[in-house]
Amino acid sequence: MADKPSSGEILGIPYNFERPSLGRLLSSYWQPGKGMLVEKPFGIGYTLNLANWRSWIVLAVAGGLYYQQTQSGGAAGAPDDDADASDEPVEVIVDDD
Repeated sequence: MADKPSSGEILGIPYNFERPSLGRLLSSYWQPGKGMLVEKPFGIGYTLNLANWRSWIVLAVAGGLYYQQTQSGGAAGAPDDDADASDEPVEVIVDDD
């Protein structure tokens, strides 16, 4: 049986299942001449290029959203007043005309 390739592309999405070395990991995340997304050093798809300033904006926004979620107690924005109102009975009127 032929050996399957450990890196390549499927439908335009890169994959790489070669054992990563420390040098390849570091060089994958820091590529100054490239765009915001670069191929992952291990696995399927793309990752952020930390040499691109746009990647730092994405990380700052994600960090801000995470901080905001943890400060709000993990609630999905539901105020406490709505929880009290939902416990009250509701009158339903059915018209049989």
